[in-house]
Amino acid sequence: MWVPTTEREAVTITFHSKDHNHHVISSLTEFTFPAGEKFIKGTLRDTETPAYLIIRGTDANDYITARLWVEAARAQRPDAKLTAIVPFLPGARTDHDVPSGASAYAELINMINADNVVCYDPHSPVMPGYIERLTVVDSTRIVRQSVVGRADRDSIAQRYDGIIAPDAGAVKRATAVAEACHLPLYQAHKHRNGPSGKLDGFSVDPLPETGKFLVVDDICDAGGTFMGLAEAAGIGKDRLGLYVSHGIFTGQAANLADYFSEIWTTDSIGDNRPDRPEFKIIPLNATLINAVTN
Repeated sequence: MWVPTTEREAVTITFHSKDHNHHVISSLTEFTFPAGEKFIKGTLRDTETPAYLIIRGTDANDYITARLWVEAARAQRPDAKLTAIVPFLPGARTDHDVPSGASAYAELINMINADNVVCYDPHSPVMPGYIERLTVVDSTRIVRQSVVGRADRDSIAQRYDGIIAPDAGAVKRATAVAEACHLPLYQAHKHRNGPSGKLDGFSVDPLPETGKFLVVDDICDAGGTFMGLAEAAGIGKDRLGLYVSHGIFTGQAANLADYFSEIWTTDSIGDNRPDRPEFKIIPLNATLINAVTN
């Protein structure tokens, strides 16, 4: 049975080294004192060079632990170049609020003091500016190669006939995918009640009578927006797919499978898929590691 992310335990931080040019788990390991403080213990093997850490999740303790690992690694290997891979940037949806979650989490990431930081498809256009030595990997190539396909470039033939942007905020991301796949872009719209600002419904630009269409966005929580969009499109589950870079999948998200023939996401915050065959995951490790560590 699927258990929402907030109700299950998962490994959210890992540490990695290179040993004879092979990627291995670091000999420096996490330790927790009885009072709850984090620490790092261990000794690196003679042939081992610490290389990168991966944080999946939003627990502030992970950022403290990451800082300790970087400090311990540098103490034993002063010349090592260390990368913090943080696929999902926490706080990005509160980048303009007071307090600013984006700014607060960016300070935690900077505190790690890594030589490089790598993130994937950040929600906020503002937050990357707060983070030092950051490399941003966007979603365009991954969506094309793993989901949509182009027979002239990829191992899979093209499986969709158009891309749908679910709202105004997703247009830039969806447009990049459409252009990379040489497909038309269609726009969906959210309608709000003027005085209250409350969401009042959805509409979608007219779609062709045949073909399959992929909705492209960055984050999915409970999925209500995407379900409403699918109903407004009125073309049936068999002709709709959904890609989101960061699948949080809370609440009724499993019901997305009633509206989309496939729901794609990545393991940016772990494997949070509901237990339904329509949900599919794309591993990110190789892409993000290769961004700066080769």
